[in-house]
Amino acid sequence: MNLATVLTHTSTRMPDRVALRLGESTLSYRELDDASARVAALLADRSVGVGDRVGVMLPNVPEFAAVYYGVLRRGAVVVPLNPLLKAREIGYHLTDSEARLIFAWHAAATEAVHGAATVDGEAVEVVEVDPSTFLGTLTSHTPSSEVADRVPDDTAVILYTSGTTGRPKGAELTHGSLLRNAEVMQSDLVHLEPDDVVFGGLPLFHSFGQTCTLNVTMAAGATLALLPRFDARTAAAVLRTTRATVFAGVPTMYSAFLALPDPPALPDLRVCISGGAALPVEVLHRFEDQFGCQVLEGYGLSETSPVASFNRVDRDRRPGSIGRPVTGVEMRVVDKAGQAVVTGEVGEIAIRGHNVMKGYWRKPDETAEVLDADGWFRTGDVGKVDEDGYYFIVDRKKDLVIRGGFNIYPREIEEVLYEHPAVAEAAVVGVPHPELGEEVAAVITLKPDTGATADELRGFVKRQVAPYKYPRVVRIVDALPKGPTGKILKTEIRQSLASEPSGGPR
Repeated sequence: MNLATVLTHTSTRMPDRVALRLGESTLSYRELDDASARVAALLADRSVGVGDRVGVMLPNVPEFAAVYYGVLRRGAVVVPLNPLLKAREIGYHLTDSEARLIFAWHAAATEAVHGAATVDGEAVEVVEVDPSTFLGTLTSHTPSSEVADRVPDDTAVILYTSGTTGRPKGAELTHGSLLRNAEVMQSDLVHLEPDDVVFGGLPLFHSFGQTCTLNVTMAAGATLALLPRFDARTAAAVLRTTRATVFAGVPTMYSAFLALPDPPALPDLRVCISGGAALPVEVLHRFEDQFGCQVLEGYGLSETSPVASFNRVDRDRRPGSIGRPVTGVEMRVVDKAGQAVVTGEVGEIAIRGHNVMKGYWRKPDETAEVLDADGWFRTGDVGKVDEDGYYFIVDRKKDLVIRGGFNIYPREIEEVLYEHPAVAEAAVVGVPHPELGEEVAAVITLKPDTGATADELRGFVKRQVAPYKYPRVVRIVDALPKGPTGKILKTEIRQSLASEPSGGPR
């Protein structure tokens, strides 16, 4: 078993079908398979072996798929990273995963080189070219026909997530869990066929993009129409010109389409899926009215490969719900003791099944906090289930901020702020935003006899983290609210920011 077989098997069955499309360029399954085989040979030349970790820091371009499956067929482990990360963030992920090699997009090569230097590693720069030229850059490496044999519980991908607290932790997703999750998406949920064209605008470094667009498309022999950077107008043009039949997106993408002054007709769309955050029911209905395509909302986490529940195409759905558990997955709502609550009562959502991660990479204590001996993963999300088995998210226990579908970890931003010489205390929270869902806000106190402006602090963080992470809202206050034990009360901070008459980003 190897996750790379979603490509190699399809390449054998239908080698000349288009696997990937970016603009006017296309890559067939045979060409993509050959490219991944050359990547595997490149890795062998650099002494990367079975189980070794390899960073992949590429946008949604054909090169991502070639490197992704090349690493897997070598038997190594993919460590996907956002190409917007800065050197300090890259260094943390490479240090934690012990990856000594990273493939980096040319625009991020400098940051990747500096990040790799912290682990005495190597960055392989991937230059922006058309697919045929990309193959040419690997001509010195004879394709490796070998696909490493892996067992279902072998780790395929380490995907970094915050879990509930602290710095990002690497969720170990296995060949078995990712293969099964892609199969469920294909056969049980979206019913992909080779004639389908799937929109590829979800970031491929994220589990949603990997499973629900890349792996499912490869398994079905369909075509993935890539878009490296989402904006609604360009995305609509891609959907129209490629005659895309399946759209996968986060709620902010749906809102962006509705905001277009002249939304196009998209008659080829047959199903749309939404995940990553709650999709407002009003947005769902407006999108369906505008574009005439049913929207199915699902739910999952990085730790669940990610799909855990979904509304189905061919069955009753419940707008506003996250659907019912997918095939082979169990869900329940539990109390603080881990016992199931009665139907309709609010509690924490727990998940068990083929999709649940192996654990957090080399963090047994953190793993034990969320994954029990019976295989139940406690999500940290508060929800309820109705009498028909449909689940609804009520709230999140986590301090995680979800901005435009991207996860942002407050503690990481707070640690950067604390490095500023004028900062005494800092608290980072999410505040409501009409388009992005949430915006990052920082409330700060300064040390005596020092000075700093909000703009200065904002710029200080901006220079050290990815562009989507830095706080647009910065407030300097005399004191932060605290409880009896001295713990900062983030709930009060959120309420205070929400009550401001001019509480928008500054």
